[in-house]
Amino acid sequence: MTPQVTVSGRRSGRLSVAGLIAMRPGSRTRLCHRLRTHPSGKGKRRSMGERDVIALIDGVHQLVKAPIVLVWDRLNTHVSHAMREPIAEREWLSVFLLPAYSPDLNPVEGVWAHAKRSLANLAVVALDRLEALVRNRLKRLQ
Repeated sequence: MTPQVTVSGRRSGRLSVAGLIAMRPGSRTRLCHRLRTHPSGKGKRRSMGERDVIALIDGVHQLVKAPIVLVWDRLNTHVSHAMREPIAEREWLSVFLLPAYSPDLNPVEGVWAHAKRSLANLAVVALDRLEALVRNRLKRLQ
């Protein structure tokens, strides 16, 4: 018999994760990430925006203390008009785009696949518990 888990059916929101792999010659490779919770409700953003992504990049720049060459997929947030200005303002940042539909060229996709598999078949009762669990799994991957 298949086990069944009873849940309340209430949506408490959504959890978004953005990440990048920082590589620097002579240093260890790092997985840098940022999590953001989005409360449920009509008209509320359900994903990370340009400010969230720029905050992640700025944090990585402070961590590595060096210019950054960013190789990006073509996620709408990455290629939006709103993202162009913040990129242009950062002289230490160079951005190159991957070809369309090329997840096999993006090493972060493998990280997300592994993290999702480790969280499969999980019933979490609260968004803050899911956030703690995801943080823990990503720290282990680091």
